[in-house]
Amino acid sequence: MLRVRCLRGGSRGAEAAHYIGWRLGRAFTGWVQQSFQSTQAATASQNPCAAADKATSPVPKDCPVCSYNEWDPLEEVIVGRAENACVPPFSVEVKANTYDKYWAFYQKYGGQSFPKDHLKKAIAEIEEMCNILKREGIIVKRPDPIDWSVKYKTPDFESTGMYAAMPRDILLVVGNEIIEAPMAWRARFFEYRAYRQIIKEYFNCGAKWTTAPKPTMADELYDQDYPIHSVEDRHKLAAQGKFVTTEFEPCFDAADFIRAGRDIFVQRSQVTNYMGIEWMRRHLAPDYRVHVISFKDPNPMHIDATFNIIGPGLVLSNPDRPCHQIELFKKAGWTVIRPPVPLIPDDHPLWMSSKWLSMNVLMLDEKRVMVDANETSIQKMFENLGISTIKVNIRHANSLGGGFHCWTCDIRRRGTLQSYFD
Repeated sequence: MLRVRCLRGGSRGAEAAHYIGWRLGRAFTGWVQQSFQSTQAATASQNPCAAADKATSPVPKDCPVCSYNEWDPLEEVIVGRAENACVPPFSVEVKANTYDKYWAFYQKYGGQSFPKDHLKKAIAEIEEMCNILKREGIIVKRPDPIDWSVKYKTPDFESTGMYAAMPRDILLVVGNEIIEAPMAWRARFFEYRAYRQIIKEYFNCGAKWTTAPKPTMADELYDQDYPIHSVEDRHKLAAQGKFVTTEFEPCFDAADFIRAGRDIFVQRSQVTNYMGIEWMRRHLAPDYRVHVISFKDPNPMHIDATFNIIGPGLVLSNPDRPCHQIELFKKAGWTVIRPPVPLIPDDHPLWMSSKWLSMNVLMLDEKRVMVDANETSIQKMFENLGISTIKVNIRHANSLGGGFHCWTCDIRRRGTLQSYFD
């Protein structure tokens, strides 16, 4: 079994480590080490397709939901929508996840639509992406369109919504189970509503459906005085294990997890805390093992533009954000590939992400990859690996915060559960 340790320091890092140690009954002295003890498996799910008076039965073999990794042959996928996408209000958690050159944009447009012309182009790009996926023989499902500008209020906060553009952020498929992530941005509190009709359909055909504990997103979940002023500040804070999210309650985005059969890797980030990771570890044990890995990343949020697993024993590792535990992968026989520097121009708006969306690719199978039509360098890299590239332009869609992996959630891949680290 692969075990991964993360070095954490600083006062908040120590507090988080102490908290986790208390919860798990282990002592922590600066190192956060996940234990992978077996826990009771989840109870067998009921087959809702059967008559109401029938006893529960196993999930049918023809369940439409089944995916164990990022590279088995893709058969069905959810693709997000850019329609009605709104800029999130400029709250503390949004500030901590964006760079200062865009803060004026958030302050001006928070709660309003993204620029209309840009949004129109993004919508057209994603429609073409869906058409290409269909031509490749893949079933494509879409979330419901929702008016994200509507204001809402809970006992703890007020906000407007954002979008249903990135299903990878909110949905994680593990085997025949769809897990709804609780999320960490207040603007994304009700994002699950766009996917409920699709998930109910999958549930009615035998899939498992789990929603993680919904956080209150009260002020206590966030460090209201998170001291970010420069990239140097961000590097220092991340190295010390200090994040804008606290350990007040579990929170995580699904996109901070990436799958390799029985082993699932996750990072502690601005949107995923240790309580959220521990909830997932207990929920998935003993069939799956959750490992915490970390990176030299000034703004950790979502793992798939930093560490993207593209095949059995094959991983793209961002050269600007090296993995602290990379030797463990090498010792396990994995090939670690450093993708080339992205070619996206400096003046192209990336309001919610970095240029490294170039490595945020979608594997259709081990020998086919969907990649940015503009990123010729990474296309060549894949071709040298013997992987054919399906080129699609989603440059304007990138501006909303995601590449191909983010814009999709694979529902069914043709493959079986395997262990790639034993």
